[in-house]
Amino acid sequence: MSATKVEPGSNEVESTQQTMQAMGRAARAAARLMARADTRTKNAALKAIAAELDAQRPQLAAANAIDMQNGRDNGLDAALLDRLQLNDGRIDAMIEGLNQIAELPDPVGEVSDLKYRPSGIQVGKMRVPLGVVGIIYESRPNVTIDAASLCLKSGNATILRGGKEALHSNGAIAACVAAGLKQAGLPETAVQVVGTSDRAAVGALITMPEYVDVIVPRGGKGLIERISSEARVPVIKHLDGICHVYLDDRADPVKAFNIALNAKTHRYGVCNAMETLLVAEGVAAEFLPKLAAAYAEKGVELRGCDKTRAILADALPATDEDWATEYLAPVLAIRVVDDMDTAMDHIARYSSGHTESIVTEDYTRARRFMAEVDSASVMVNASTRFADGFEYGLGAEIGISTDKIHARGPVGLEGLTSQKWIVFGDGQIRE
Repeated sequence: MSATKVEPGSNEVESTQQTMQAMGRAARAAARLMARADTRTKNAALKAIAAELDAQRPQLAAANAIDMQNGRDNGLDAALLDRLQLNDGRIDAMIEGLNQIAELPDPVGEVSDLKYRPSGIQVGKMRVPLGVVGIIYESRPNVTIDAASLCLKSGNATILRGGKEALHSNGAIAACVAAGLKQAGLPETAVQVVGTSDRAAVGALITMPEYVDVIVPRGGKGLIERISSEARVPVIKHLDGICHVYLDDRADPVKAFNIALNAKTHRYGVCNAMETLLVAEGVAAEFLPKLAAAYAEKGVELRGCDKTRAILADALPATDEDWATEYLAPVLAIRVVDDMDTAMDHIARYSSGHTESIVTEDYTRARRFMAEVDSASVMVNASTRFADGFEYGLGAEIGISTDKIHARGPVGLEGLTSQKWIVFGDGQIRE
């Protein structure tokens, strides 16, 4: 199965529900087969999918051209059209990603912490797939391959529901995935792409705990809030990326400048971009004018506290709402703080738990910051832009989690698995 389509009609919602139930049953059956697939077979499937993508470039381009034209007709802006486009370079990147994941260690079956107990039994843990992973995402068609490949390598079955803007592109990619799975002798239903833009498909997917083990939403805040509030299936999510960089009064000025500039201006519309800059009062007068000039060259609007505005006259007043906002835009909130403790208090109040960074040459302060700041990623002397599955050596990521249970931070292969207890005995009985 590559993609399942629902014909419109008076019973469309009921039809969608039935279709999703059928997909769920097929995924649950496929999950059992995927859980026992060996590494060689899974890698063969990944490489077969890569070859299929390469061979089907004309079909992928034709399908994407339909989505692009529909997007233009529906008034999608340039940024969304760029995310939607599936050109040769992006197909090359998808193929490279598949080959990279094939080279990664397989987490499934890994046994750890095996110890003898006084009774003579051996007790340990084995890493196992989650089962069926439902993934809901928006316009980028390359996410279809990222999600499919990570779920495949981690031994899971998956149901993918992409954005309506990429309906034809995702269908063409799904056909390549199905062909690759078939070549490797794995069930084609291990990866299913929902072939309808009907919102009822999402509602069904997130309320099928008998078939789906976990949901991963990738998209805007509205989508994730809806999934989180309506799902009857566990959700791996993050709502906001309100990331902070704290420039300590023992920071190296060059490092402070480069990190603060990169964390904000490398890319604006990403969850690991800095949204609030905290600067120790002792170095604010030295650091802020140079940074403000660099931000001005990049077109970044600055909003600051009273102490910031005393140094930067052109900065707009920051409100309490600014400290709690993920701008995803060339806007930066700046607060001058007394010291690291004040900075950590600010982070504890306003952070979304995504990523925070301290710039300092004081080892003791760095250690305190890492121990006491409670976010998924905590950094010392590095840009928050490194909070990414590829940069962390995961090969790719299914998303970034700000939850504290199971997976936290970038979710790669290991995050798509769980652990079960295993016990080896030799006839022992409990007395």
